[in-house]
Amino acid sequence: MAVAAGVGYGANGEGYVRIALVENEQRIRQAARNIKRYLKSMGVNVPSGNEV
Repeated sequence: MAVAAGVGYGANGEGYVRIALVENEQRIRQAARNIKRYLKSMGVNVPSGNEV
């Protein structure tokens, strides 16, 4: 897993992070679920559905 500040990808990336997961699809989906669960536990409003 690699994480980079979104601003490195231009002005529209400010306020975002880029997360790169190089793994098989099942493990990527599990990682996304884990990240979503963590963010929710921190009180972050996380989109539902396939946006995450």
